[in-house]
Amino acid sequence: MSATWYVVIAVVMVLIEGRIYRKWGLSKVFYDRFFKQSAVFEGQEVQMVEKIYNRKLLPLPWLRIESKMDESLKFNSQANLSIKYGQFHKSLFTLMPYTGITRTHKIQCIKRGYYALNSVALTCGELFGMDEVSKEMSIDASLMVYPKLVPIKEIPIPSHNWQGDISVRRWIIDDPFLTSGIREYTYGDSFNQINWKATAKTGQLQVNKRDYTAQPRIIIYLNMDISEEMWDAVTDTDLIERGISYAASLASYYISQGIETGFGCNGYTIECKNEPVRICPKNGNDQVMVILEAMAKLIIDRSITFYTFLQQDIDRGMSGYDIIMITPYISPRLQGQIDKLKAYGNGLAIVHLQNQEQGA
Repeated sequence: MSATWYVVIAVVMVLIEGRIYRKWGLSKVFYDRFFKQSAVFEGQEVQMVEKIYNRKLLPLPWLRIESKMDESLKFNSQANLSIKYGQFHKSLFTLMPYTGITRTHKIQCIKRGYYALNSVALTCGELFGMDEVSKEMSIDASLMVYPKLVPIKEIPIPSHNWQGDISVRRWIIDDPFLTSGIREYTYGDSFNQINWKATAKTGQLQVNKRDYTAQPRIIIYLNMDISEEMWDAVTDTDLIERGISYAASLASYYISQGIETGFGCNGYTIECKNEPVRICPKNGNDQVMVILEAMAKLIIDRSITFYTFLQQDIDRGMSGYDIIMITPYISPRLQGQIDKLKAYGNGLAIVHLQNQEQGA
């Protein structure tokens, strides 16, 4: 047989093989992808698992899985994996008949956010790579990256005892551990309140005057507006990211102390565009998760001005809250809103956000 016939036969075989893979290459191929943890904090590492199965007799000399990944998810380098432009994730597999492969990737979560991986592209072909077939497959893999928590001492809360300054006396409770002076005994006072030292000095029964304490309801407000004159886009996203980190840290801390805590922001989440974020104060681990998830999904953009956001509280007569306001600025106009909220019986403390140059 001449060399020409060998070439013709080889070409025919390649064509037949190409047709076989175009028709059946991706049939009965199953792919799954998931994260071992559904939520982590910014800066932490998470593992992403890929599982691919070839449930047919036809082997797959090569199979390429491609998807678009956010560049804030940084993959550790490994064999059979390439990342192009920090966004396109590509994995290569070889699958024999009726076999499966599980591959685990270590990912560093660089930035807060909600990362939803909805689809992948599968491509396979015959041995020589002269012919290939592709299809897109829907998947449901998501990762929540919470804001980075910082120590409370690193947050520029006013140096004075702000809790004492902003506490509003509501749900008045007689606190047996706090005294604010002494007074004369009156009918009905408990004998365990008698201050014997003061009684001996005055010659009349004296009792400790109990102070009152409040059950605080804290709500943390974050201002997305960089300045009073901000027209549209947020120009200093790093500054707002720091504000989100402060808010997350404060919320986690106060809830851990048993204090009902909420969160509000004139931005919006990926699920509720153009609607400001308002989470009513509650307590417990579930509340922490609700707040952190909202912060993970928070878009650095405003839905309304912060002035309007506060005006909504004023219009509905909001009263009885301790507000921690995280803001890049305080203008005379904004100060007017703050004064109105105080006049309505709300306590208020301000955490000033400053960029690196201002804070230096």
